[in-house]
Amino acid sequence: MSASETALQILSGTFAPQFHTNLRSNFSSICCIKSRKDRHDGNYIQNRVTRNLDGLFKGEKKNSRSESLRCKCSQPENNREAFLEDGSGRLVNGLANEFNFQNVELGQPLKNENGTLLSNDGLTAPTSNIFGANSIEDEAWTLLRASMVYYCGNPVGTIAANDSSNSNTLNYDQVFIRDFIPSGIAFLLKGDYEIVRNFILHTLQLQSWEKTMDCHSPGQGLMPASFKVRTVPLDGDEDATEEVLDPDFGEAAIGRVAPVDSGLWWIILLRAYGKCSGDTSVQERIDVQTGIKMILKLCLADGFDMFPTLLVTDGSCMIDRRMGIHGHPLEIQALFYSALLCAREMLTPEEASADLFRALNNRLVAMSFHIREYYWIDTKKLNEIYRYKTEEYSFDAVNKFNIYPDQIPPWLVEWMPHRGGYLIGNLQPAHMDFRFFSLGNLWAIISSLATTDQSHAILDFIEAKWSDLVGGMPLKICYPALEGEEWRIITGSDPKNTPWSYHNGGSWPTLLWQLTVACIKMKRPEIAEKAIKVAERRIATDKWPEYYDTKGARFIGKQARLFQTWSIAGYLVAKLLIDNPNAANMLVNVEDAELVNAFSYARTANPRRKRLRKGPKQSFII
Repeated sequence: MSASETALQILSGTFAPQFHTNLRSNFSSICCIKSRKDRHDGNYIQNRVTRNLDGLFKGEKKNSRSESLRCKCSQPENNREAFLEDGSGRLVNGLANEFNFQNVELGQPLKNENGTLLSNDGLTAPTSNIFGANSIEDEAWTLLRASMVYYCGNPVGTIAANDSSNSNTLNYDQVFIRDFIPSGIAFLLKGDYEIVRNFILHTLQLQSWEKTMDCHSPGQGLMPASFKVRTVPLDGDEDATEEVLDPDFGEAAIGRVAPVDSGLWWIILLRAYGKCSGDTSVQERIDVQTGIKMILKLCLADGFDMFPTLLVTDGSCMIDRRMGIHGHPLEIQALFYSALLCAREMLTPEEASADLFRALNNRLVAMSFHIREYYWIDTKKLNEIYRYKTEEYSFDAVNKFNIYPDQIPPWLVEWMPHRGGYLIGNLQPAHMDFRFFSLGNLWAIISSLATTDQSHAILDFIEAKWSDLVGGMPLKICYPALEGEEWRIITGSDPKNTPWSYHNGGSWPTLLWQLTVACIKMKRPEIAEKAIKVAERRIATDKWPEYYDTKGARFIGKQARLFQTWSIAGYLVAKLLIDNPNAANMLVNVEDAELVNAFSYARTANPRRKRLRKGPKQSFII
């Protein structure tokens, strides 16, 4: 049997399953070669296969940080798979050079230089506009498909923004894990499963890479923040090139912060793919099961922290700049809780994973108790904190975290409505961050981290504070903004996060889809419909900005990118879910009876009696 035949058998899972995961990435590095001489020598390819097989079976490590992931198939000899970075006609690697994007009239079908209409995959189509009537949704779908990134001729994601008016691309021409989530959901709702499947599997391959910064390597299981498709010369052949995936794990990011939320979003999207497409074979693959376990082990690792919540640094999630969210931010906890539930649903039960399942269940119960009890704030709870006694040394202390009543900010006393409440942004010893963070609260509803009563109260709160949280464009990322001396100390005088801009009280249209899922889950879709109508008044006219500035979201953000992909996708997902509410089930986590019973036990347990109890361990540890 030839080396190439052996490799193909292993990749298909019919030979040596124990080598299946490792060999897939090695074989993928040599199966796609693009030659300027249009030369595809079968012997040359087979020799490269043989060398890689020899290295694999001898134990050589191929997935190093310095060796980029290669694509798996032959590439056509044209410009539609070349990625342009010079700003002229730049679109994506897969549609660039087919047409000049600057000349595209919004809401109209895409055309090449000859004026021929383009189909969804970038090929010429003999028919008229495939999107039908000229509407905001049609325009959004045109732009979303134009943002698709191709690797070896296959769609693998969408770039962050396609703003041809800004020559300084920074990393907006990359595929971000968190940014792709609404794009992926939109494609799933349309029945376009291929791009989501490719995204899941290619990012999984990137997970196993070595990643270092200043001679230090983070824990295994870390998913990249983003990746980019690059065309590089082929080793040893100056006349040939190949496409590679080049990931960023935070070592090139502003602030050099690892993306904690990437792995959590990846698990959530994996479950959504299986539920929507009906294809559970992806999540059942050995390499995918291993990837899930690596993420969980990284998140569930023991540490010095006394809290069940995940301890992270500032800037490790959607708010990826210094904004005073270090510690235990609500956004990370809600995504973590949702990812744990999704993983528990997808993991294959086996004896070797018994300890992992036990740790997972323990953390779910502990987190639900901790967040619901200590993060919740409403008028009643605010009055309790106002009357707190401090410096309590007791197992039965009411003020367990020694919160000083003077920490209650004056704005909160006047802002808190009599009806409704929300989960605060952060909790640490002697510190409560009372700011309202939209993503964390919405995902707490979606994941059932918040109780049913709390979920309704959060939506009541959003309705009561509509002018502040929605205003001229949904939705405030947080409220209120840091101002004055507080802004200077907490953000370090960040010129991008000035008051009521960007992460500091800016309005982000992409949050519209998460608001819609939360409202549908609580059977209150009219709230989402109202927000969608607000967005439709101007989002297309404003060219789909990344975010809006000012307290009432009156201005397009001063540094906002136009044609921001997740602003486009967020709107589309919201519209699709309103039309088909049942589809939201692929994102919603329903709390099971086991967790409810354990939570009830935790609320009534005496901490001192539990601490002194002897005998076997309880099933759930708080």
